[in-house]
Amino acid sequence: SVMVHRVAVIGAGPSGLTSMKACLDEGMVPTCFESSDDMGGLWKFKEVSEPNRASIYRSLTINISKEMMCYSDFPIPADYPNYMHHSKILTYFRMYAEHFKLLQYIRFQTSVKSVRQRPDFSRTGQWEVVTENRDGQEERHVFDAVICCSGHYTYPNLPLKDFPGFETFEGKHFHSWDYKGPEDMYGKRVVVIGIGNSGGDIAVESSRVAEQVYLSTRSGAWVIRQVSDNGLPVDKFNTRFVHILFKLLPMRFLNWLGEKKLNSMYDHTMYGLKPKHRLFSQIPVINDDLPFKILSGSVIVKPNIKEIRGSTVVFDDGSIAENVDMIVFATGYNYDFPYLPSDAMYKSGHRVGLYKHVFPPNLEHPTLAIVGFIHSDGAIMPQAEMQARWVTRVFKGYKKLPSNKAMIKAVEKDTKEIDKNYVVSKLTPLQVDFVAYMDDLAGDIGVRPSLLWLFFTDYPLFKRILWGPVTAYQYRLMGPGKWEGARRAIFTQFDRMYQPLKTRQV
Repeated sequence: SVMVHRVAVIGAGPSGLTSMKACLDEGMVPTCFESSDDMGGLWKFKEVSEPNRASIYRSLTINISKEMMCYSDFPIPADYPNYMHHSKILTYFRMYAEHFKLLQYIRFQTSVKSVRQRPDFSRTGQWEVVTENRDGQEERHVFDAVICCSGHYTYPNLPLKDFPGFETFEGKHFHSWDYKGPEDMYGKRVVVIGIGNSGGDIAVESSRVAEQVYLSTRSGAWVIRQVSDNGLPVDKFNTRFVHILFKLLPMRFLNWLGEKKLNSMYDHTMYGLKPKHRLFSQIPVINDDLPFKILSGSVIVKPNIKEIRGSTVVFDDGSIAENVDMIVFATGYNYDFPYLPSDAMYKSGHRVGLYKHVFPPNLEHPTLAIVGFIHSDGAIMPQAEMQARWVTRVFKGYKKLPSNKAMIKAVEKDTKEIDKNYVVSKLTPLQVDFVAYMDDLAGDIGVRPSLLWLFFTDYPLFKRILWGPVTAYQYRLMGPGKWEGARRAIFTQFDRMYQPLKTRQV
């Protein structure tokens, strides 16, 4: 095994920040290269989108509640709202970076050009990293290990050739990556293509000012609300008990139950939303406003576009939208790691095959890791943090990875499982179950809470872990990286949920 001391972290977004902290926790020295002038990655709002970077719109609010998205040893302040605006999330990252003293390790306005194995890699496991600063000066560095945290919402997918006659369109078109707000949409007739979370948000927001909005979707979607039963955040229901039920009951029954619940709020068939896939085979769209916008006619749901003739858009069912001024492509992203060597990228099906979605399975030494490259029904922050904790244990040699052959086998098995359980595409080729994935990595690190042990030793805590939401504090109760405040954080999580709502004594 090789000695790892100096680690390069690429990107200072939510994954990069927690990766730096994990390095420091294990006594290693991180150097983080961040191409922009600030931390936060996707969550740093810019008035104009910058090439090769993720981008968000002015009104964006996260769709995962604060107790489910925070890092495991740094609860979000009690008075912060349950669903936070991007500016609040950035403030939280700044507090995290300050508290764990991460700022001194970040080199801003420095982009990574290439990461290559050193000639003596088979002996040292080291990498050569070439960076470029804002004046275009190149610098070469040697690192014992590298963690890539450069995100996967960076390269907009703009499939213009899928729409015959697009070249005749006279209006304006852009990708949701370029969308900042509805200012240019007053009185306009708008077609939004794609019903992901961005497509839904943009259709709703533009419909407040546009003359008419059409939402074109090939696949349809299940739409869930953030404001759930009794007005609680919907992800509060992601509990261990529910997770156990999912293991025990047949998927067909669970899909039927979930779809019945959603259809009782608004019938997805009647609203033209019903997709071909079942509820739990794809992450649902989260949007509280869309159903009302459909009911009030300001958003009209349409099938895929068949062709475009000048300012007329023809849909698959033969219906048309005339005098269209604007088309918004909410058609997702391609992902890429342009700075990595192609031989470090193992292909499995149409996805980059990584062992447990983190380590390339074909390297001689496990000194390259990718953190935060994941799709799931949970927030990226606690998942990236768990990945980083595991990665740093592997770098230090406390945790041995299986042989390359065994890892490649595991990757292929993952690909099969994902294809069996989920509806995936070239753009989103991987999906994991939040709780199962967190538990799996936690087991490797040695921090997975033991329900049986807690049942006998700490019954009040056992109750909260079984029946309460699966918040990340659970993974700080024991083992490496144990945090003294974890038990208390679990006991007070509902106080922090209710606190921002107590703005008028009743």
